[in-house]
Amino acid sequence: MKILLDTNVVLDLLLNREPFSNEAVKIFSLVESKKVEAFVCATTITTIYYLISKSLNKNQSDKVIEDLLQLFNVAQVNKDVLLASLKNNGKDFEDSVLYTSAKFANVDVIITRDKKGFTNSKVSVQEPKEFLAAFHHLVNSGVNQKI
Repeated sequence: MKILLDTNVVLDLLLNREPFSNEAVKIFSLVESKKVEAFVCATTITTIYYLISKSLNKNQSDKVIEDLLQLFNVAQVNKDVLLASLKNNGKDFEDSVLYTSAKFANVDVIITRDKKGFTNSKVSVQEPKEFLAAFHHLVNSGVNQKI
């Protein structure tokens, strides 16, 4: 199963944002144990760097990004993704870019705490709690597929 984490879920873990960080930790654990193939959008990396560099020095900020890049694949943002995002654009262009990037990467599930930004998504969109419940149901049901 391929998942893409929205920026808000990654920040929940990095900034220990309660009460959301517990679910983010569980999702990161699935990624670290390679139970899912995980992506972040290229724009997520730049946004996170910008935000964390306000409170960390350059070496610390670089290390956070390096760690994320070791853990996650990066769903690309290129001219084709941006042009397609204009056609997919709802109220929030950033969400449209994330969605289109996920679609180009053949992602199965976008995990976000802002589902309303993905109302017309052809990719499944789940909140962290929903994803964790669905994932554990698949595992516990003995479904023999690559998760």
